[in-house]
Amino acid sequence: MAKIFRVSVRAGMTRVIEPVARGLLSVGISPNVVTVAGTAGVLVGAIGFGARGHLIAGLVIVTLSALTDVLDGTMARLRGGSSTFGAFLDSSMDRVADGAIFGSVAYWLAVSGDRPGAVAALVCLVGGGIVSYVKARAEGLGMSCNVGIAERAERLILVGLGGLLSGLGLSWGLPAVLWLLAVLSLITIWQRIAHVHQQTVAADRARRCAQGVDA
Repeated sequence: MAKIFRVSVRAGMTRVIEPVARGLLSVGISPNVVTVAGTAGVLVGAIGFGARGHLIAGLVIVTLSALTDVLDGTMARLRGGSSTFGAFLDSSMDRVADGAIFGSVAYWLAVSGDRPGAVAALVCLVGGGIVSYVKARAEGLGMSCNVGIAERAERLILVGLGGLLSGLGLSWGLPAVLWLLAVLSLITIWQRIAHVHQQTVAADRARRCAQGVDA
């Protein structure tokens, strides 16, 4: 259901953003420039505001900057598709942005004296990196791995919700969401490893069958 909702929202945003994308392309701005600019905006919001406890301001800046993920994708589509380097750059900048967001949250919670919350943020940071790595490694080996209950969009939505709750005065909101997200991230890692294992077992079985027929 979350994926269906995400796809429908993304489609609606694309219709709004497409005129902007055409305008940027018309003046010579490339999707890669937008990708880097969006990541820079996330860094400003996360490190410049979130890490200092200005959670609402940081959330607004990060959210607006994250919209470039739709914008650069739309620009690439209008140009005839994403280039190999563009796809590589987009994925790399996503990792930078994720690290800045969860690293800043961990830092703010630590200096605020909430060590358990900081631990949860660090678990989310490491877990999110492993979730992304498992998918990239599986796809590099020729398998699919687009499964799991806490993919990148869900992780960012949840940490944003926690930041909003804490920014509105509910101090328990962010740590609670982070612990929930930490658990979901670990479950997602297991789901992806299990999914890859199933594919390798099926491939090995098919290979043995083929060898038996050839023999």
